[in-house]
Amino acid sequence: MEMKNTLLSLLLLTGSTLTSYAQKTDWSKKNWSKPEATEFWDVKPPIVTPAQKPGDAPSDAMVLFNGTTMNQWVMSKDGSPANWNLKDGAMTVKLNTGDIQTKEQFGSCQLHVEFKIPADSKNSADPHNAGNSGVFLQERYEVQIFDSYQDEVPLYSNGQCGSLYKQAIPLANACSQPGEWNTYDIFYTEPSFHPNGAVNVPAYVTVVHNGILVLNHFQIQGPIAYIGVPKYEPHGKASLKLQGHGSEVSFRNIWIRPL
Repeated sequence: MEMKNTLLSLLLLTGSTLTSYAQKTDWSKKNWSKPEATEFWDVKPPIVTPAQKPGDAPSDAMVLFNGTTMNQWVMSKDGSPANWNLKDGAMTVKLNTGDIQTKEQFGSCQLHVEFKIPADSKNSADPHNAGNSGVFLQERYEVQIFDSYQDEVPLYSNGQCGSLYKQAIPLANACSQPGEWNTYDIFYTEPSFHPNGAVNVPAYVTVVHNGILVLNHFQIQGPIAYIGVPKYEPHGKASLKLQGHGSEVSFRNIWIRPL
């Protein structure tokens, strides 16, 4: 009985397909003294073809930006077509226009984003604008982008590149030199809420920056708060947002795998 309950619990945690399988299985007919009792043959994971080039989108990914068009994006402030600058296969923050976000809404996901901080970012009149941008998961949980190369631009540690803004200090500073491309591979689990609005399961995020783990299954405390303490509010699926924050940060090769 203990083995059955343990295995059933693992199946329920694994995913919707196996959860359905677990619910339909007649556990009373299992012979727990046999190895076959813990083998599952009827459930197969979907086949996904990896990209030929590391960093490119696998076969089941949704490409959000391929360097040629911004038609998957709108301005966050009013939903009008995204009007950042599009040149040489990259889209670049257009100063004083604001954030952009995807038309499509997402929940849990694997996300790939490549970004480049301006080569002259250290010359910014406001040091807090030195390569400042961010990747907002579900429009509210920010993985920070900043010119943190070699810690040459002073900033609080939980606000530097690779941080979950004002919540988690990155495990390492993996920044490329300004003017060179960086890569974020983000693995995000959306939160769930009880009918009364209370948090059932919080959100979690893992971030790999330029191949280096910088956030390891961090429990997100709530939406980003510049002042005060984060506090969850119930929400469903939402857009991916890129921040325009006074620096001409560029982006390319953005794709997502909803999970």
